[in-house]
Amino acid sequence: MNMPKLPLGDWIESVEAWLEGHFSPLFDFIRIVIGSMVDALQTVLVWGSPLVVILLATALAWLAGKWRFAVFALIGLLLIDNLGYWEHAMDTLAIVLTASLLSIVIGVPVGILCARSRIAQSIVTPVLDFMQTMPAFVYLLPAVSFFSLGVVPGVIASIIFAVPPTIRLTNLGIRQVPHELVEAAEAFGSTPNQKLFKLQLPMALPTMMAGINQTIMLSLSMVVISSMIGAQGLGADVYRAVTQTKTGTGFEAGISIVVMAILLDRLTQRIIRKQKT
Repeated sequence: MNMPKLPLGDWIESVEAWLEGHFSPLFDFIRIVIGSMVDALQTVLVWGSPLVVILLATALAWLAGKWRFAVFALIGLLLIDNLGYWEHAMDTLAIVLTASLLSIVIGVPVGILCARSRIAQSIVTPVLDFMQTMPAFVYLLPAVSFFSLGVVPGVIASIIFAVPPTIRLTNLGIRQVPHELVEAAEAFGSTPNQKLFKLQLPMALPTMMAGINQTIMLSLSMVVISSMIGAQGLGADVYRAVTQTKTGTGFEAGISIVVMAILLDRLTQRIIRKQKT
């Protein structure tokens, strides 16, 4: 005798419909805020000449690392401009920065809460496991249902996919602070907030930065997937090239994404190394 199938899909769709019916104004507000953030970053990034932005990025790479990193930044960004993908690259960067910033704003406080409460950690950890193991394409469905097509659902899906490393490593970094130092701070009469901001967070910062680095990389990895629901940028170029079997165009857009990924990764890695020294 076969057991009847659980109507799990129907339950999920019922919850989705209930949320749409009761929280539509909240979703509209979130869409406006995130859309405004992306638009503002896009405006800033494409406001000046590409050459000016390239020189500023090269100078930042020089300050953050060695001269080889600066040379790579100069050549890589000039290549993106030469291939004709500069504006699309800046659109992608605006999406990635928005998703990463919101992931950090959400992830760091949740990570601190998990570090200070074992109950919170026991609740949040299974949720993070679920978020990291669920296929990324699945996140596009509720994002489109609640926020329609475009950039905003892409950012939302990127946040869901990318926020777990920041939460996990913020929690880990604070918990790894030597217990003796925490006891010493308490002995000198430090309040919980003083202990957190003057001892635990500074010592946990390298580990937290590693989580932020992973969050940025995961946000960038969602670029192509987000293009399937209307997010613009290099991901849309790759997606069009795949659907139209244009290998050359896909390779050019892919190389541009690789250059941006290496620059963002190396920049955050340099910051992590400086925090450890």
